[in-house]
Amino acid sequence: MGGTFDPIHYGHLVAAEAVRSEYGIERVIFIPSGNPPHKVTKRVTNAERRYLMTELATVNNPYFYASRLETDRPGSTYTIDTVSEISRICDAGTELFFITGADAIFSILTWKDARLLLSMCAFIGVTRPGYNKSSLMEHIGNVNEQYEDRLKFLEVPALAISSTDIRRRAEFGKAIKYLLPEEVETYIKKHDLYRLDLKDFDKDNAIKYLSENLTEKRFLHTMNVAWEAVGIAERLGADKGKAYIAGLLHDCAKDVGQTPEAFKDIGVETYDGAFPQLSHGPLGAKIARELGVNDEDILNAITYHSTGRKEMSLLEKITFVADAVEPGRPEDAQREIRAALDQDINGAVVSALKRKFEYCARKGQSVHPLGREALSYYESLKN
Repeated sequence: MGGTFDPIHYGHLVAAEAVRSEYGIERVIFIPSGNPPHKVTKRVTNAERRYLMTELATVNNPYFYASRLETDRPGSTYTIDTVSEISRICDAGTELFFITGADAIFSILTWKDARLLLSMCAFIGVTRPGYNKSSLMEHIGNVNEQYEDRLKFLEVPALAISSTDIRRRAEFGKAIKYLLPEEVETYIKKHDLYRLDLKDFDKDNAIKYLSENLTEKRFLHTMNVAWEAVGIAERLGADKGKAYIAGLLHDCAKDVGQTPEAFKDIGVETYDGAFPQLSHGPLGAKIARELGVNDEDILNAITYHSTGRKEMSLLEKITFVADAVEPGRPEDAQREIRAALDQDINGAVVSALKRKFEYCARKGQSVHPLGREALSYYESLKN
């Protein structure tokens, strides 16, 4: 059974047990993904921690095993490599099944060596009750005709539980008990994996303001940037709560009328007529203050999230990069900037700045002097 397992929960365990019972399977090997290529544009918790949670969740079931195959493999991890390795280890004649969510089968033809993979093992797509298989079967029609005996489906009620929902609940201190094994819950709390300390910040009021003042597309963008900022902060050991707030409010003024009059009305004297598309930064910082944010580092992150500047604080860099890699951005840009981030945050800032300059060139826009100064500064740090 492959998956991100971020975190593993009862839905995964019930699905594995249902499959084991239905198909008479000898053992289920849970393989947390290492560096999944399909998740390169998403925030994923450290592979070692995800493996340890999987070990804790499966240790009491004699038919379940946790594997480090992908955790220890360097570079991107592909299912074909994992299945090949398991085939090599197993006795001759062992029949292999790969358990995954039914939705994953939608994209099976995009997997590396997909047809070879289908010849090596059967796929069992576990579904929620009421899942409509017809559109899936239509989508994979050609594959299904050729490999009909290799694609199986099983309905599992507990799949209504979601890792995403568990993370969101844990991040704000809400109960996650009975959604996942107690040992995993204890591990999450002990290592503070998802918890955000927002101090006295009124998150609900801020989200209400954003939902009422931003377009639907912009609102989704801000939520994505908030969570990307949390993920980057977690990797760098920075304050995840502050990163969340900065990301959440970075575009809070984006859809506000950005005219000199609008700025004057709220007491901001920094309207830049030469770069009106970037003026929402300082205006956003003013609005953030009105929403209860008094932390100068957060306010600076909001102010300079579009232009950047030299000698940015770590939080400013995190917000700047998070804005550049959220899922709505072009995938090639996300990959490039994330690859730089794997090395260091300054390199990611340089990559994000260059991408921003390319965008300005395509749009016929001038590059803000602060941005040019920032690029020169951070490139000099590499020399």
